[in-house]
Amino acid sequence: MSSHHHNSRSSFFSRAEWAPCIPRELMAGAVATFALIPEVIAFSFVAGVDPAVGLFASFVISIVIAFFGGRPAMVSAAAGSVALVAAPLVHAHGLQYLLAAGVLAGVVQIVFGWLRLGVLMRFVSGSVRTGFVNALAILIFSAQLPHLVDANSATWAMFALGLVIIYGLPRITSLVPSPLVCIVVLTLIAQWLHLPLKTVADLGALPQGLPSFALPDVPFTLETLKLIALPALAIAMVGLLESMMTASVVDELTDTPSSKNRECSGLGLANIAASFFGGIAGCGMIGQSVSNVRYGGLGRLSTLFAGAFLLILMVLLKPWVSQVPVAALVAIMVMVSASTFDWGSARALLKHPKLSSTVMLATVAVTVGTDNLAAGVCVGVLLSGVFFAFKVSRLLTVTREEDADTVTYTVRGQVFFASADLLLDSFDVRDLLGRAARIDLSDAHLWDITAVKALEKARERVGKYASAVELVGLNAHSRELASQLRFVDE
Repeated sequence: MSSHHHNSRSSFFSRAEWAPCIPRELMAGAVATFALIPEVIAFSFVAGVDPAVGLFASFVISIVIAFFGGRPAMVSAAAGSVALVAAPLVHAHGLQYLLAAGVLAGVVQIVFGWLRLGVLMRFVSGSVRTGFVNALAILIFSAQLPHLVDANSATWAMFALGLVIIYGLPRITSLVPSPLVCIVVLTLIAQWLHLPLKTVADLGALPQGLPSFALPDVPFTLETLKLIALPALAIAMVGLLESMMTASVVDELTDTPSSKNRECSGLGLANIAASFFGGIAGCGMIGQSVSNVRYGGLGRLSTLFAGAFLLILMVLLKPWVSQVPVAALVAIMVMVSASTFDWGSARALLKHPKLSSTVMLATVAVTVGTDNLAAGVCVGVLLSGVFFAFKVSRLLTVTREEDADTVTYTVRGQVFFASADLLLDSFDVRDLLGRAARIDLSDAHLWDITAVKALEKARERVGKYASAVELVGLNAHSRELASQLRFVDE
């Protein structure tokens, strides 16, 4: 174990882990930053805080997670899902209570990582993940609509031009990222023609300088804890969930593994740090992480640079950034939502098993309906579990063979809470007429107390009509479970 640990420590500072190709890392980090700015500003709105709060948070989170996260090339920042959870707390009690909740959420996430609970992600099925990603794409897209619905013709024209640049430029050259070109070109045109457009400056206060360290300004009392406990838990869970999902998506894109537990505790540290620097808690960002990887970011440097560049842009280039038309940002976000959406899943709806498709659609429907990614995933996971139990329970069979003096019931399959009643109903006992009976469980497995009790009832029922009942073939695990309940004679 120690040698493996040593390897992971030395490889942490390796070129492969940090920057397989430095120019590409920096380029990808820069694109991720430009994709971050509009979202973070929009999400700050959702949460009811100044854009500065979201931007500072994103800077701190990116820097911390670059060092302590478990997934290289993943971008974490102030995220929409967390903003949706945080908004009620801000509206009710103000920003300082949100910062306190962020610290508590970070502690929960660190504990989650230490207890190695990242394993829980295995319970999230592929259908739920697809549903999650699709719902996220729909939420990102719908967040752009207010900017377009009652907009003037200049806004629509710039939005259309932005999309043309974003989708057209890569066909000519992929040296420069098209979203970046879109921002520069649209800003120049807007300035040159003095178009009546909304700009970033209209969205709220941008940072004035570097973030400063301060403890959340709340009374350290039990009352405060009561106020922030539930919101903190919600922020922690949504953050973990989205970060784990994002890490899985990046794993698939790059064909490399990542440490989910380390990502959990790294996110916790990042959120505590962000809260101390006056920022909102955050988590992994699917859209930005995907665009980071697409533009060649594979190491930790791209994450680090996304954060550092964000601050440089905000502080040094503030006069220019504030002039960027919102239409350019909306065009980029529409592109992000289109590339986040899993279009293959829509085509596969007809081919996939109905139950899987139902899980996917339910995840999307609940998420979009409640604006809450955690709610959608919980419903998806529950449905997957119920459907799985339903499928497995149907594999249980009981066959009956008889000769002159014994009747043998052979049970095959998995006996658990969902199939226990089926087991009971399968025993036809009326015409035993005093013959001996044997219940053969060689091909069956008992999983839980419900199964043992059902078997007990079956044995009693058979016993009423048979001269003797014999249980054979219980495997070791089933026998142990049954003996714990003092049901099988040792």
